[in-house]
Order: sequence, then structure tokens, then C-alpha cells
Amino acid sequence: MSAEEASETPDGVDIADGIDHQVAMVMDLNKCVGCQTCTIACKNLWTDSGGREYMYWNNVETKPGEGYPRGWEDLGGGWQSDDHTDRQVGEIPDGEDYGEPWEFDYESTLFTGESEHVEPEQDPQWGPNWEEDQGAGEYPNSYHFYLPRICNHCTHPSCVEACPRSAVYKRAEDGIVLVDQDRCRGYRYCVEGCPYKKIYYNAQRKKSEKCLFCYPRVEGEGPDGETHAPACAEQCPTQLRLVGFLDDPKGPIYKLVEEYGVALRLHPEFRTQPNVYYIPPFAPPQHSEDGETIDVERIPRNYLEDLFGEQVHDALDTIERHRTRVENGGESELMEILQDQNPARQYRLDVFDEGEGRAD
Repeated sequence: MSAEEASETPDGVDIADGIDHQVAMVMDLNKCVGCQTCTIACKNLWTDSGGREYMYWNNVETKPGEGYPRGWEDLGGGWQSDDHTDRQVGEIPDGEDYGEPWEFDYESTLFTGESEHVEPEQDPQWGPNWEEDQGAGEYPNSYHFYLPRICNHCTHPSCVEACPRSAVYKRAEDGIVLVDQDRCRGYRYCVEGCPYKKIYYNAQRKKSEKCLFCYPRVEGEGPDGETHAPACAEQCPTQLRLVGFLDDPKGPIYKLVEEYGVALRLHPEFRTQPNVYYIPPFAPPQHSEDGETIDVERIPRNYLEDLFGEQVHDALDTIERHRTRVENGGESELMEILQDQNPARQYRLDVFDEGEGRAD
């Protein structure tokens, strides 16, 4: 993309003041199988050292459910008004809401034979992925879906406003939200301020830490010197994540968010304007007690509206309309984008030149 093409933000795209371009991600919830490969990729790369045992910068939750940390949706944070002048006071999750790191007695199971199973040495009451596959509803119409979560790198991050030392900030070149470790004093106002509870406190280092959108990979600082999407995206077996810039009018992010309106923000009522978006989930229709298919949606629309706002109705209807068009032999750019497995189009990160804040 030329400097002239990139110099103006496309109509309808809201980018924070002072930010050149906004990196973003879209996750298709219809492709998530809950395998936690993204979680392990992130854990091995970023949070495998002291003080980070309980941290999951990327986690996959079963919905409906409490999530991780437990009850995060009800702990407050974000903004009270659309003009982003008054923060909503939130709470810091308790340690038990994260779940203490468990220790396992591998010796007695794998070597001495004293135990038949590898089990936690404690009696855990909660932890990440505690509610896996539970969901809601009753047989034969029970339902659940998986919700991967990372830091949303919001356009109006309340964590930035909450920090009294300006340690949390948005990078000018791509809008990634980071924590300046030299400035951070571990006050945890950022944890309180984030309504998604995606900033964590490292008790050993006395610092706050969080997802950094794998910015060294995005910048091409890996051993091969090439630009890569975040590890959670590239390691996903079903390739459910698209990565690019919200203000790239030729990219899939812009098309899914702005043109087709099918990629939605999680809990838009928090008013932080996340830059991680979701394609809402579909499910097979319900069945009668006799096993017959009935024309009733399995995942209640009102629950999806609670998660993604009232726009979810238009989004689901649009996807269904385009899906039907393809089934009838027609063409759909939307369906092509959602099914594309070409990495060059899935991870469109080299579109802005150096003068525009991105590498060629």
C-alpha cells in the first residue's frame, strides 16, 4: 500500500488519537474446537517463568460459563460514558478466582507405582478451563461454544487511564497496548480498570504484565527476520484467527468489521472499543424429545446479545444469507474470507510502508 493510500483512515474506522494504524484480530468462533493449542503456544513463549504460573495471556473459555478469572464479566471496569471521560470503578479478582497453580506428584505415578493417576497434590476448587464443555441447557438441547480471549488492545483502554504512572500505553505505530516495566510499580490499578481482566500482577517481580500481541513477531525480530502473526494465531490448528489492521481497507479485518458487520466486539457496553473481534457462533437446531429436528436455535440469541450486543442479530442473519447463497451455487466474498487459508491473506501485516509506521 502506498503512503498516499495509507495516509487517510477509511470512513467509519475509529482510531485513537496519536495512533498511526490499529492492529486488530478477528476470531471465528465457529472454528474453535477448544484444544487450547493457542493457550499453550502463548504460555510457552511468554509466561513460563516465575510469578507467571497463574497467568494465561491467552485462554479459551467454555460459554456459557464463569470464564477466567472466575466471574470476570461482573467485576467492573471500563468506562461509564461514550466520551471516555469517567472510568467505571472495577474490582481486582481474588487469588482463588484465578486458581492457585497446582503441584502434581508425578513420582508416585510414573516411577514408584504407588498411585494409579497423576492428580493435584491439593484439592483444587477452581482454575483455568474449570468448566470445560459444561455449557447450559438440558438434554437433548444442551449447548456450549468456546471463546478464546487475549488482551483486546482497545482503542480507548481504561487500563491506560487507570495507571497513575503512565506505565500502560498504546504504541503510536500500531496501537498495541504495552506495560513499561521500568515505570510500573505494581499498583494494580490497571487490573482493576480492565473490564476484561486481561492484565496480571507478577508478585515476584512486583510488576503488571499482559499480552503484547507478540509484537517482536509482528516486527520481524524472530530468528528468520520475517514478519509473523502472534503465536496464538499461527499455531491454531483450525486457523480461526485473522490478523491485520483495522484501517487497511483491502484487508479482511476491515471487510469483516466495517463492510459486512459480522465481526463483533465482546461486551461493547464496557466502552473500551476492543480491537479483537468475534464471528458469533452457530449451532445445529434443537431436537424434540423424539429426536426430530425443530426450527429453534440451539444457542439463544439473547445470550449472544448479552455477549456481543444487539448487532449480533444482523451479523448472524448476514452470515446465514451468504451461506445460503453459496449453497445455492452463488458466490460470496464474505464466505471466501471466512474460509481462506492463505497465510498471506490471513495475516496481512506488511501493508504500511516505513514512513507510515510499518516495515515494508
